[in-house]
Amino acid sequence: HTSTHLTNIHKDRFTQHRYKADQAFELSSSKSPVAAYLDIDTIVKVCVQNGVQAVHPGYGFLSENASFAKKLEENGVKFVGPTVENL
Repeated sequence: HTSTHLTNIHKDRFTQHRYKADQAFELSSSKSPVAAYLDIDTIVKVCVQNGVQAVHPGYGFLSENASFAKKLEENGVKFVGPTVENL
């Protein structure tokens, strides 16, 4: 069984995708919503601390960010998408 986890901001806590996930991790409310979703270090830290094995970045934000894919890879988390080299 593969479980799903997601990161979200406080404003998104009642959205449908939040309820479809097995577990959700709320990102910092001290940042703007866009800044929170672009906070690579925090997202990778959440993944590592919670044993997340792979990340599907969705669309936009970090989906085509080579730095994000590389940081995940360096921390043992699979980036579900193009390789770092292709990005």
